[in-house]
Amino acid sequence: MNAKRRDVLRMTAVLSLMAATGLISEAQAAEWNQTAFDGKSVADVIKALGGSGPEKSSAITFTAPDIAENGAVVPVTVASNIPDTEQIAILVEKNPNTLAADFTIPAGTEPFVTTRVKMGQTSVVHAAVKAGGKWYVASKEIKVTLGGCGG
Repeated sequence: MNAKRRDVLRMTAVLSLMAATGLISEAQAAEWNQTAFDGKSVADVIKALGGSGPEKSSAITFTAPDIAENGAVVPVTVASNIPDTEQIAILVEKNPNTLAADFTIPAGTEPFVTTRVKMGQTSVVHAAVKAGGKWYVASKEIKVTLGGCGG
């Protein structure tokens, strides 16, 4: 109970600070989808993001190392060739929280993101793309030699 309370207080403080400094607007902070970030499986996360079973797609370019020497900083890049891409999410199956990153893609911009995610162990990682109200996915197993989530 206390750990959950501390997590909520910490997140509230971070979002408040970001809103105060102009990094995000208060409206964006209110839109944060805690249910999606609390999801424990790929299906839970996709459902919380408003979708159902995603369809595999070769129109998603998902680049990540086969072996990550340090699970604390695993570089991933996702590009979508699916028309009308609205959102890109990165999901790590075996992380305590499956949703590692979620990006809204504004209309008229290139649907491309690159970031680093934290992985506690070897896992299948999914690049999920929402386009035209439907979810698509590309997946890859990444082997981790040194854990990043407390390992």
